Parts: sequence; C-alpha cells; structure tokens
Amino acid sequence: MNQFFGPLDSLGRVPPLQQTRVASFLVSVHGALARQLALTLPGQFKAGWQTELNAQLYRETEIVSLLMRATSWVPDIMIPYHALTWETAWLPNPASGVADQRLATTIDIAALSHAAHAAIRPAAILPLEASADDPFVVALRRIEFESSRLIQAQIHFLKGDELKPVRDAVSAAVNDRHRQVRKLWAEVLNSIGIGHRTDDE
Repeated sequence: MNQFFGPLDSLGRVPPLQQTRVASFLVSVHGALARQLALTLPGQFKAGWQTELNAQLYRETEIVSLLMRATSWVPDIMIPYHALTWETAWLPNPASGVADQRLATTIDIAALSHAAHAAIRPAAILPLEASADDPFVVALRRIEFESSRLIQAQIHFLKGDELKPVRDAVSAAVNDRHRQVRKLWAEVLNSIGIGHRTDDE
C-alpha cells in the first residue's frame, strides 16, 4: 500500500484509473454541494453571511468543471457502485434540534462543506515527482488552495452569533459530516492502493 499516487508514468503523470476514481469522488461531493446550495439560496439576502453561500455555489461549480476537463478519464466498472454510496451519503440531513428547517438545512450544508474542504486533502497525496504540467496535478493543487478560503467562510457562519442558541446541534452536525467524509475518502484511496487511515481508527 502506497502513501501517494503512483506509480507515475515516464512523464510524471498520475495513472488514469487513479485519476478517474479520485475525480469521480470529488465531482460527487462538490457537485452535491453545488446542487444543495442552489436550492437553499434565498431569493434575497438578509444577512451578510448569506453572500458567502452565493460565492461558494460558484466555487463548487468551478471545482466540478475543472475536474471534468483536467482528468484523464478511463472506464471504471466500480464507479456506479461507489457513486450510489456517495450520492446517498450527501443527501440533506438537517441539523437535529433546530426548529427552523431552512436554517437546519443550511447548517448541514455548511458542515458538509467544511468536511469536504478540510478532511479531503487531494494534493497531499501527490508525490514530489508529479509533473507540474499535468492538468490533473494542477487541478488538485488548485482545489486545495481554494479550500482554505472556503473553510474560513464556513467557520465564519458556523461560529456566528445567529447559531449560538444551537451550538450543540452545530457541533454534532460538523462532527458527523467529518466522520462520514473521512471514512468515504479513506475507502476511495484504499481502493486505488493508497494507504489512508481515518482519525477514528
């Protein structure tokens, strides 16, 4: 079991099957976030933090678009099975103990987003010798760079004054989504020969 992508080809490119499996997972989670944000955005913003949701919608869409173009796709018979598991996992799960269902759903989206951008570190499994000219390599590094800003946006909302009365529900939602995302990400990496342990192991 390796710690990084590979073995790389003679040009330092990540094997297409590894690209396909990882990109499929990332497209699934970021695509789900984009869909949920599009459905949750209010017709008119009444709080400053809601503008971040609009910005995030387009960043999630950009990530999906980038991966679709930068990945060297190959047939993978396991994708339909995995995709069913992933898409089921991303279904909305409004935070328990929050009476306002729109707010409960928004908390869940923020929790899933925080987990997707904090628990998944795709560029961290790129070996040093990976080609800087490989579009897939560049895409993973770009995604990780963007993740740092998106994480801050989620923290700003999740720790905001509006959620102080439901702080325990927020913490539970974030912990649950992190646990879920870490588990699925580890399974994806293990399926392509990359050793990865979750914090729960």
